[in-house]
Amino acid sequence: MSTRATTIQGTRRRQATALALMPPLLVAIGLLGLWYFGSAYGHINPLFLPSPADVWQRLLDGFSSGLFEVNALATIEESLLGFLLAVLIGLPLGYGLAKSRLIAATIQPYLAAGQAIPAIVIAPFLVLWLGYTLLPTVILCMLVVLFPMVITTALGVRTIDRSILDAARVDGAAGWSLLTAIEFPLALPAILAAVRTGLTLSITGALVGEFVAGGNQGLGGLILQGQHQYDTPFMFATLALLAALAAVYYGLAWLLSKLAEAVY
Repeated sequence: MSTRATTIQGTRRRQATALALMPPLLVAIGLLGLWYFGSAYGHINPLFLPSPADVWQRLLDGFSSGLFEVNALATIEESLLGFLLAVLIGLPLGYGLAKSRLIAATIQPYLAAGQAIPAIVIAPFLVLWLGYTLLPTVILCMLVVLFPMVITTALGVRTIDRSILDAARVDGAAGWSLLTAIEFPLALPAILAAVRTGLTLSITGALVGEFVAGGNQGLGGLILQGQHQYDTPFMFATLALLAALAAVYYGLAWLLSKLAEAVY
C-alpha cells in the first residue's frame, strides 16, 4: 500500500472516529448548558440541583484532601473481588448449563429465583450473617454479576454451530482439546459481552453493600454521608466520580475484548 493510500485511510479513520464521538459530545454539552442555566438563574432550588461550579469545587476539595481516592479504592476493591468471584463461578456454570440438561434442570430454577429477589433485600441478611466486613459486599457484587454472566455464557455455548463441533470430533477433538480449541473461541464474543456487562454491574453491587452497611467506607458511604448532611454538591461530585469509574471499567473491558480478538 502506498504512502498516499495509507494517509487517506488514516484520515478517513480519524473522521469516522470524530463523527462517532460528535453525537454524545453534543448531548453532554446540551445537558451541561441546561444544568448551568437552570441553576445559575434560580429556576431550580440549589438543594435539589447545585450549580456545576459548586460540584466542581467539591470534586477538587475531595481530591485535594484524599477523601475521594481512599473511598474510591475501597469501592474498586469490593467490586473487582466480587467480579472475579463471579467469573470463577459463572463461566464454568454457564458452560455446564449449556452442555448438561441435568445441570440446567437442577440449577436454572435457583438462578431465576435468585434473580427475582432484589439485591437490596439480600444485603441485610449477608450483613447479619457475616458482619460489617468486606465479605458481605464482595458476595453481593458476585450475586449481582452472576446471573447475566451465566446466562450469556450459556447462550454463547449453545449457539455454536453443531456441524463445526461434529467436524472437530471427527478429527479427534474431545474433552479439553474441544473446549480450548473450538468451543471457547467460538463462544468468546458472548463471554466477552458477559465480562463487559458484569464488570460494570459490579459497581452496583458494591454500592448496594455500602448503602446497607451504613458506614462511611466507599463511594456509597460518601453518598450517604452527603445525604445526611444535606450536602447536595458533595453527593453530585461523588456521583460524577462513580460515573467516571464506570466509564473506566467499561473502557478496560473494551480493551480486553480487543486483545482477545487479536489473540484468537
